[in-house]
Amino acid sequence: MTEYHVPVMLQECIEGLAIKPDGIYVDVTFGGGGHTKEMLKYVENGKVLSFDQDSDAKANASNIENRSFTFIQANFRHLKRYLKLHGVKQVDGILADLGISSHQIDEGSRGFSTRADAELDMRMDQSNQASAKTLVNSAEEADLHKILGIYGEIKNARSLASAIVSERFSQEFNTTFDLIALLKKFAPRGRENKYYAQVFQALRIAVNDEMGALEDFLEQSAEVVKPDGRLVVMSYHSLEDRLVKNFINKGKFHGDVEKDFFGNEIKPFQAINRKPIQPNQKELTANSRSRSAKLRVARRI
Repeated sequence: MTEYHVPVMLQECIEGLAIKPDGIYVDVTFGGGGHTKEMLKYVENGKVLSFDQDSDAKANASNIENRSFTFIQANFRHLKRYLKLHGVKQVDGILADLGISSHQIDEGSRGFSTRADAELDMRMDQSNQASAKTLVNSAEEADLHKILGIYGEIKNARSLASAIVSERFSQEFNTTFDLIALLKKFAPRGRENKYYAQVFQALRIAVNDEMGALEDFLEQSAEVVKPDGRLVVMSYHSLEDRLVKNFINKGKFHGDVEKDFFGNEIKPFQAINRKPIQPNQKELTANSRSRSAKLRVARRI
């Protein structure tokens, strides 16, 4: 399992959850199971329920033999509904490790990697119909411009979106390398790999509606976490971190925090750490993929 995905800031996550032996905890991003397995060490009479929409993660979960553990194959945007189906209304803590797992990147056939020639897929839930191939070959130019600019922070997003639309008239994009062949013409010299990664990230976020799912999840977390319970969220992208930060600090994703008649802030969570926790140098050296990780911990008011 550790080869599948090395869990980032493992101890910091566990400390943030402040696990009680008889508590109910949720890992909404099971992946390789590293965080879940650690959580199970601290739970005695309680429960750990883990979500993941990826069928590879489901296969991985079958290796855990622990009666306190339940795996739920679903997107975490359906958190409340699936907890209810399992007889759970409120929990003591939730952990979310956002983004993509090492396994999904390393498994070239999934289409997430810029290094492997595979079908342009990028679906985390492979039962979904629309893939990156669908998006690249059918999205409006204006939508592609927005996706590349916002989710990938691509500086020449407009030019690239226009080129993608022009190119697909004569030849569809079927594989990752089909797309990279075009990207080579637009990538800054000496920073090609970073540029490819930014474009792939943008497409992945759009294909999986990651921002919409994150908003749905955060709003539901306020309903299911018990008073004094914990919300622990690790993000790897500035857009994700901004949503998490705003929701914790303001109780909403945009605008200022609302206040009641007496001037008290109306929000479900209180931040435990004012600034995000980041990996220490030892972890950065051991796992370079942890370098962009930001961890935020909040207590349910």
